[in-house]
Amino acid sequence: MTEHSRSIALIVNGEDVRETVEMRTSLVDFLRERLGLTGSHVGCEQGVCGACTVRLDGVTVRGCLLLAVQCAGSRVETIEGVSDTGEIADLQEAFVRRNALQCGFCTPGMLLSAQELLAQGGVLSREEIRAHLSGNYCRCTGYQAIVDAIEAVARLRLGPRASRPLSLPLEEKERAGRPRSQVVP
Repeated sequence: MTEHSRSIALIVNGEDVRETVEMRTSLVDFLRERLGLTGSHVGCEQGVCGACTVRLDGVTVRGCLLLAVQCAGSRVETIEGVSDTGEIADLQEAFVRRNALQCGFCTPGMLLSAQELLAQGGVLSREEIRAHLSGNYCRCTGYQAIVDAIEAVARLRLGPRASRPLSLPLEEKERAGRPRSQVVP
């Protein structure tokens, strides 16, 4: 240990970790470079894109904005850990089914953010889903499929308590695509 490094102890994906790290090492760099957990990505390095999202003591955070030394004594969960537990298996399946991922760069952050929202329970509006994901950028999908996947999982998790249908009835879908003047009541 030098004046520029510190020993830290934390729990990562359920396992005790003790490492000496440089004080300027970000959490996401520590996870990727020291622990080999490469599911969280380094994107903007300013906390804006959400690619580096991890959970710290149960709350999603941007791993690029935290120093590893700040996380000493904390519990960190990465996409690998959350995925391995099966906690997001239904969400991952919905992302695949709805084609809510393409290049995959944003997917780990999207999944962790979505799971945080879904864990709150209740029926979610599409606007609530969009608002919660507003800190996660995706350049490939246009978000529609991502919102569809999250909405579907929210309803599935609620089961019979879900108050809205999973999708619009065919008649409403046909009307939705036409100008108001062409819609026949």
